[in-house]
Amino acid sequence: MVQKWGARKISDNHPCEILADLYSISEKKEKYKELVYTFVGPAGNISRSWTNIANIMNLEFNHVCLAGNELAEHSHNYKFHTELEIVLKKSDVILTDSLPNQFRTEEYINKYQITLERMKLTKKHSILNPCPPFFRNEEVSEDVISSDYFVGHEFKKNLVYVQQAIILYCLFN
Repeated sequence: MVQKWGARKISDNHPCEILADLYSISEKKEKYKELVYTFVGPAGNISRSWTNIANIMNLEFNHVCLAGNELAEHSHNYKFHTELEIVLKKSDVILTDSLPNQFRTEEYINKYQITLERMKLTKKHSILNPCPPFFRNEEVSEDVISSDYFVGHEFKKNLVYVQQAIILYCLFN
């Protein structure tokens, strides 16, 4: 198992990051399995990892981006959308990742950037969890990062604990 784990390329998947995020969310939201998770951005390691964990843990997961970025077939655990505002109204947790160069266009950013106004469309007590490094005024706006929706940089403190737990599990099981 350790060899398989270590052999995974983080450009394809990022399991520790997502497990740490989910653990951090569970600390803030007791019924974290009942929340609606929405990833906004192109297909990549973070969106792929969220798709995987949604399937494994039976989470309701939305993926919003331009057509052609679909990662799976439509199911309870994965729904692909191209219209952001409609999906935000059903969302508790908004997730993003850094944008690849081809998505750093005015057209894409205008359509999919998470702003304070867009976060106000989400469910009450929703949170924004952008995966670092995130870039203000690209995938997220300056005002939303300064808002109470943003989980903060402390959210990532659990990453090292999750990695340690995985190592201990692998060594002693």
